[in-house]
Amino acid sequence: KLQFLYFIEPRHHKHMKGLNLVQRRSASKVVNDTQYFNKVLIANRGEIACRVIETCRKLGIKTVAVFSSADRYSKHVSFADESVYVGTEQSRDSYLRMDRLLQACTDTGADAVHPGYGFLSENAEFSKALAAQKVEFIGPTGEAIEAMGDKIQSKLLAKGAGVSCIPGIDGEISTKEDMFAAAEEIGYPIMIKASAGGGGKGLRIAWNKEEASVEWDAAKREALSSFGDDRMLVEKFIDNPRHIEIQVIGDKLGNILYLPERECSIQRRNQKVIEEAPSAFIDPVTRKAMGEQAVALAKAVNYHTAGTVEMLCDSQKNFYFLEMNTRLQVEHPITEEITGLDLVEQMIRAARGLPLSVTQDEVKINGHATECRVYAEDPTKNYAPSIGRLHRYQEPKGDGVRVDSGIIEGSEISVYYDPMICKLITHAPTREECIDRMNVALDQYVVRGVKHNIALLRDILTSESYNSGDISTNYLPVAYPEGFAGHVLTPLESKTINASAAVVRLIIENSRKMKPLNSISYITEIGEDTSKVSVVRKAADHYVVTVDGTEVSIENVNWIPHSAILRADVTVDGETMPEILQFLGGGEMKYQLQYMGTPYSIKVMTETQAKLFPIMPPVKELDTSKMLIAPMPGQVVSVAVKVGDKVMAGSDLLILEAMKMQQSLLSTIEGVVKAVNVKAGETIADEQILIEFE
Repeated sequence: KLQFLYFIEPRHHKHMKGLNLVQRRSASKVVNDTQYFNKVLIANRGEIACRVIETCRKLGIKTVAVFSSADRYSKHVSFADESVYVGTEQSRDSYLRMDRLLQACTDTGADAVHPGYGFLSENAEFSKALAAQKVEFIGPTGEAIEAMGDKIQSKLLAKGAGVSCIPGIDGEISTKEDMFAAAEEIGYPIMIKASAGGGGKGLRIAWNKEEASVEWDAAKREALSSFGDDRMLVEKFIDNPRHIEIQVIGDKLGNILYLPERECSIQRRNQKVIEEAPSAFIDPVTRKAMGEQAVALAKAVNYHTAGTVEMLCDSQKNFYFLEMNTRLQVEHPITEEITGLDLVEQMIRAARGLPLSVTQDEVKINGHATECRVYAEDPTKNYAPSIGRLHRYQEPKGDGVRVDSGIIEGSEISVYYDPMICKLITHAPTREECIDRMNVALDQYVVRGVKHNIALLRDILTSESYNSGDISTNYLPVAYPEGFAGHVLTPLESKTINASAAVVRLIIENSRKMKPLNSISYITEIGEDTSKVSVVRKAADHYVVTVDGTEVSIENVNWIPHSAILRADVTVDGETMPEILQFLGGGEMKYQLQYMGTPYSIKVMTETQAKLFPIMPPVKELDTSKMLIAPMPGQVVSVAVKVGDKVMAGSDLLILEAMKMQQSLLSTIEGVVKAVNVKAGETIADEQILIEFE
């Protein structure tokens, strides 16, 4: 019989300071504490567990955290009043164990459970099991979860509730007249495509009847020529779609309302990366129509608590139902920021049978909010996850800056769970100001010990297309068709970082001298680009730097040698801008600086060093041509070869899993296996040698 221990103890909330409490979340009407729950167990981990605990503490509700062996020392565990160990690292042995969570409720006396998102948050069986145990599920009924979880049933319910769904005609369209009729029914633009098609052949887009007539003939000819089959289908074409979602919230008294939309079009692997509210694209009329349809769908399933109706929106602001998520969304903070509502509090009120604290008429939009999901991953390596311990971690602060995280300095990012480090949120009166605040916050965000996607986030936010609101779910593949390789420096930015690197070296050198140097010349090198740089020290915090003939004034320098963040006001060509760089490390003449989110390796050499450097012997590099190197950290699922096996290029070698993602690793050469250095179930590091060939 399997036995496991419960670990229950009161907590001192020593990490409360690290959780940014947002004053904008308005407290609802005063309610006697006895009307709420006595104790809430959070069946989740990380930042969302901390987020729920924050609201419970505001309402005077005691909390219970659950944790796996990987999370024993996590922030959410120390933040709660009590904590319960529920199993080993794998989610299936801990956070997905309903029996252990139910037992934890019994042992701690929890009278309600908040599921967060993910794990069991949309599990109807879990909701029903809690109800049977007379523990309130702070979420929808099991019946509502089941209705919305079945995509076929949910679309039928949506149609029945008058919600716009992506239209299409089932079956073959035989004649041009039938095609015209279908187009009239589903609306232009339409996609005419070959039933046997592929690779874009036999596929045409038509925006009106005249185009449809021409494209029909062309598509049929191409289909017959390419496939010997000219059967055609007609579907609605969603051009350049945007991902728009509507937050709904309801209580058990029949009140349900919608909140302003969120735009979640910036995605990678169908997972959101940047969200904002409200959308720069949606007008008040469309917002009202989307909201009313979302409410109609929620009413169709007698929905209460928080939920999100996700939709696709085309360039003409036609919108179509995708699905309904019957839980609190990851990106809920941006809705809280622009409405002043605490959505977790509204969920608790609804679960307790209390009315919502607002009405539809009282919902207003206050400014703009943006959320960036900071992930432990390498966007330059196809978003490969990164694991490790955060040996240095400093969250940004400032007006309108909110950080929802479940980590502190010293926390470990493991292979077992989602790689999200935090949700970084900014709020400001306008979208432009909100983006500016986010850029500053990202520049101030210190994350050491793992790779992260701050460079990608920063690059997106400074792009012309994002700032103009010209975005869609195709944004990333269009903006980076060859993949993201880091920020590309403009000539002005190149001068700024070269000048800053020279000042960094001079400050470090002067920190070791009794009499500081007031002027010096360097040769700087970034990649293959070399610059001549001279530095004149005007004051302790003022330097005038000349980079290839261009003067760069760096004033109000705020940096202690080897500290994480360098702040200064930089003037180039008469324009002064505040700049924030991060010092990542370095030796006597080679430094790592993070600028515009991207790390750069910069050599700063005296003229003598620059002359000697080319004749120094190069560092001997390891020949990896006959090795399989791990592209990311993770856990080996299976190994397909053994020593002595002959393999061909393209042969399967092993399967690697990390953070919910599996990847088959293939041989790039033909050869004989010399050594297999790993086995199934083993955890491996990034760039570890897995297999060697003769």
